Amino acid sequence: METKKPLIGLTLQELQKVAALYGLPRFAAKQIARRLYVNRATSISEMTELPKQARARLEQDYQVGRHRPLAEARSVDGTVKYLFPGVGERNVESVYIPDGDRATLCVSSQAGCKMNCSFCMTGRQGFHGNLTAADIINQVLSIPESESLTNLVFMGMGEPLDNLQPVLDAIEILTAPWGLAWSPKRITVSSIGKIRELKTLIETTKVHIAISLHAPYPTERLRLMPVEKGMPIKEVLDLLRNYDFSHQRRLSFEYIMFRGVNDDARHCRELAKLLRGLDCRVNLIRFHAIPDSDLQPCSMAQMERFRDQLNDDGITATIRASRGEDIMAACGMLAGQKRTASES
Repeated sequence: METKKPLIGLTLQELQKVAALYGLPRFAAKQIARRLYVNRATSISEMTELPKQARARLEQDYQVGRHRPLAEARSVDGTVKYLFPGVGERNVESVYIPDGDRATLCVSSQAGCKMNCSFCMTGRQGFHGNLTAADIINQVLSIPESESLTNLVFMGMGEPLDNLQPVLDAIEILTAPWGLAWSPKRITVSSIGKIRELKTLIETTKVHIAISLHAPYPTERLRLMPVEKGMPIKEVLDLLRNYDFSHQRRLSFEYIMFRGVNDDARHCRELAKLLRGLDCRVNLIRFHAIPDSDLQPCSMAQMERFRDQLNDDGITATIRASRGEDIMAACGMLAGQKRTASES
């Protein structure tokens, strides 16, 4: 039996094509979008603005496409990790992070990842497939805390720019007036720095950009991140220098600190030299130990020294608070679960 196609994840332009296919006027697309993204409909029968016959015909081919989490895990610090249907051999995880008046959702864009970073459990599992825009938006709409979200980060499983079009479609749905109408300042996309795709993201959206850097020396970054060979950080920085990040759009660099690998004064000086002239900040991140890895976290005292030296050198640096480590939800720890036969 053929699975019905989801309506969530469709942009207004795509919904206009659906409306035309069923003989509905063009404005019906906005009505459907409002039901999907504003009213959070879970069934086509709720779309009472549409003629009954049109709803019946639409239901033959389409479904809203909402799926509740398959499972959840709750941290002692309030973080919640949700398991969602994925693709290929893996389900995917997203993480809800409450923090005072902020509520952030870390979403996944792929099942697994091709980038194979040595410090990341997602990369270790290999690549299983790209999520659709429907899969991404479902993570946002289907958690219990959905309507209280203030921020969204594409920092879950996968490399967002390796699945560019669904990510762009999801951003359009999140920010468009016919969608969730979020300010793009509420969204951050993290990337290892795929040059062509990064250029497209910067020029077609106004979301914040976060680049995974982790080592200022190319040879050392290559040992941590194989992508340095084909996408050197120097080329990424050359691209970023063409854009203005001095106003409301934020550029940040993620720097996981490993004891004895990238955490000494030499690395700090080189990192400051590398970023000089860019309006940016550095987020220092504690490494969360993962199985079968020789990498180790460095002490908080060392992270604070590194931060203070960067600040003294004119580079704004902060230490990101670690959240959800006890449920394997912290940075670099997402792995999803193998899909069962009934989920495939």
